[in-house]
Amino acid sequence: MDHYLDIHLRPDPDFRPAMLMGALYSKLHRALFDLKSNDIGISFPDHKTGVRARTPGDRLRLHAELPRLEQLMEVSWLTGMRDHITLASIQPVPADAKHCVVRRRQFNTGSPSRAKRYAQRHSIEVEEAQRLMEAPASRQIALPFVQVSSRSSGQRFALFIEHGQPQSQPIAGRFNHYGLSSEATVPWF
Repeated sequence: MDHYLDIHLRPDPDFRPAMLMGALYSKLHRALFDLKSNDIGISFPDHKTGVRARTPGDRLRLHAELPRLEQLMEVSWLTGMRDHITLASIQPVPADAKHCVVRRRQFNTGSPSRAKRYAQRHSIEVEEAQRLMEAPASRQIALPFVQVSSRSSGQRFALFIEHGQPQSQPIAGRFNHYGLSSEATVPWF
């Protein structure tokens, strides 16, 4: 991953930044899905963690080899977002950049559908499953998240994103259609 591209959200009086980032990220997910991409990673350089401050920030950074970023940007995946973003040019990654894993984290949020699935798997009543799930669901999640819609299932959900600790050496690997990986790193600077 020797190049990157920054996409900044513009301030908008009608839409909250979280809503715009969700729309932008959903469009990226659809483009990565359609391209069958496994070699484009993402990061949120301005993300904040903490129960009260968790936000992905207003900048989405795409990471890949130069030809792959150019191929992605030739697709019209930003249709409808151009008035809400500032698109930087593709740049080489700084030579002194660190690297970090940017991965999805899943949490028990105590949703009714989750309790129902738990009850079915463990052969218990749904009410008992809900009671068992109350404590884990009540904990405070401090990671930033983006509201997205899955291309494959159509479900809307909160995608919690964890940026790992910076490290000196990159780790190669595959990325999913959200630009995330549990083992591969992206440049971090």
